[in-house]
Amino acid sequence: RPQGLFPGSIFVGRPVGPAVLRAMFGHPAGGGGLLAAGGFEQPQIRDLNTNQSAVVPAPPDDSISALAWSPVAGVLAAASWDKSVRIWEVTHSGIQPMLSYQHDAPVLCCSFAKDGQRVFSGGCDKKVKMKVLQTQQEQQIGQHEAPVKEIFAIDELNLVVSGSWDRKVSFWSGQQPTAVATLQVPERVYSMDVKYPFLVVGTADRHICVYNLQDIQRHPQPYKTCLSALKMQTRCISCFPDKTGYAVGSVEGRCSVAYIDDTTQNFAFKCHRTNEEIYAVNSIDFHPTTGTMATAGGDGTFAFWDKQNRQRLKQFNSCNFPIVAGRFNATGELYAYAVSYDWSKGSEGHHPSQPRGILIHNVGMSEVKPKSSNNRSRR
Repeated sequence: RPQGLFPGSIFVGRPVGPAVLRAMFGHPAGGGGLLAAGGFEQPQIRDLNTNQSAVVPAPPDDSISALAWSPVAGVLAAASWDKSVRIWEVTHSGIQPMLSYQHDAPVLCCSFAKDGQRVFSGGCDKKVKMKVLQTQQEQQIGQHEAPVKEIFAIDELNLVVSGSWDRKVSFWSGQQPTAVATLQVPERVYSMDVKYPFLVVGTADRHICVYNLQDIQRHPQPYKTCLSALKMQTRCISCFPDKTGYAVGSVEGRCSVAYIDDTTQNFAFKCHRTNEEIYAVNSIDFHPTTGTMATAGGDGTFAFWDKQNRQRLKQFNSCNFPIVAGRFNATGELYAYAVSYDWSKGSEGHHPSQPRGILIHNVGMSEVKPKSSNNRSRR
């Protein structure tokens, strides 16, 4: 586990046009951000590391869009609006930058192959890219007609799947420039997750599509379709580790827990709200062994939840600025989270002086272990 703290950095970022931001995020519920409610004043610089986490050195030069851990090693990747994918090695002795590579436009997503040797990424240049860590070989393996919002490696099929604002979910082999298969979804892809054999896609207009990948060639239609139980725009989706369902977060400061088959267990709860404002739930991730989940939001906080007993396990201190992504590593011992502007107030709310950083929390088992059902407290 990483020990000690590393100095963070503040860099100058570049605003992105309002049209692009509205296409991606729409309009948030409530204030949606941590700037003053009355306008877009210069933000006060405050410490991000309010939870005494390890700080990742040399963070991106602009807002962070996604985080991903290697399934087999202490290697962390981050996609950023500065057009880069950066990769660090995380060991007991510290955190060191490994390498980085570029896209031609902001990068919106990244993920690892099961062997941890390949990183896949996509973004506003509409490209699907692969980087081999050992050889540093780089290859474009796919192309969409609009920005690529989500990407995952499906090792069981030896394919990479990407979801785009072109309303397509495409599968790439890396052996040919065209997709080996493409699924048409109802709207632009806003979030997506894979726990083989299930692929869950959340699109604009609150559509949710669940696909069974075991039989996708013969039956390309969704296994199930529905509208999100939440009233406003979907921001994130994460599948349960046991593959029985998924959780959805929205811009209205609510999460929905949905089961694929036994829908009688479905429920929703409020989170990432204050007395004055409602913030987007920017990230959901499940602990790989306990099945409890972490949410992170525009209010600058992250929290661990026990969905089985419907209770909050631990609430962490606010980082003073939005948390835009959060991920457990493969063992669940570490939780990486990224703090930066989340574009909830559009390009007008972006300031070059806004801090950004990536931090890693050492997860205690008491923080993520489900509590006894006798102590259940619904929230």
